[in-house]
Amino acid sequence: MLEKLSENVMDKVSIDYVRNQVLKNAYGNDDTPIAALDPRVLIVWYLFFGIAPWFMGSVPMLLAMFLFTAVTTRLARVAPLVLVIFAVGVFAQTGYMFVAALVFGGNADTLTPLLVLTLKVASCSLASITVFSGLDPDRLSSGLLWFGFPERLSFSISFAYRILPIMMEELQNILLSFRLRGRAPAHDTLLGKLRWLVYQVKTIVQSFYPLMLNMAKRSRTTVEALELKGYRYASANPDVLKIRLSSLAVGSNDAVFIAASAAYALFCLALPALLEVL
Repeated sequence: MLEKLSENVMDKVSIDYVRNQVLKNAYGNDDTPIAALDPRVLIVWYLFFGIAPWFMGSVPMLLAMFLFTAVTTRLARVAPLVLVIFAVGVFAQTGYMFVAALVFGGNADTLTPLLVLTLKVASCSLASITVFSGLDPDRLSSGLLWFGFPERLSFSISFAYRILPIMMEELQNILLSFRLRGRAPAHDTLLGKLRWLVYQVKTIVQSFYPLMLNMAKRSRTTVEALELKGYRYASANPDVLKIRLSSLAVGSNDAVFIAASAAYALFCLALPALLEVL
């Protein structure tokens, strides 16, 4: 059983799997209900559900907010790798704090404030994942531009998503060069699989610096090509901005989403009072 589990882990940590998950999360969510919404609506929605939990202290209220953002994340069809990173980053850190509190004299009462903190962080994180991972980068960039954000910021977001395939390809080339110059440990036994996993993680860490250096060179070449084509003039031209934002429109689906979110937010705010009455 342990050997089968280790084989599954080895399959999941491969660079091909990570690349496919990243590309799927960046470009594979165009047909989801969240991606079809107007980016301006989603940005306003995020401003509430990403900030409001920090002003709440009731566990039932925060739990209701967490469940709602979990549903929106499910509708966005976020890649499993992103959800795994979310779970490890949020819940593992809170569990570590709980264990540390118990070691230094805490008791079961310490669990309540840590649960409140966990629900706050989890709700805000899921709201961020819903908007920034479930929305097309070009539409997100246009939405930010409509709200008056600097054009360079909106362009940087869309450019970062477009450069992801190049970055993953460059990482794979660097890893292949490491493998040509080294020898991976045999992974026939369970101990060998653990050594192979450590070797893969070590290789990825060592590939970070050459990856950043190569991507900086490619980014500089791209920026120089854009400047030669008059990118700075086009970005400051109001006619070009008008054409770019003409695709944004609030439809019936946006109205339904806003109404459902507002109704559920009111329900969350009234939930502590309803529980006291019951």
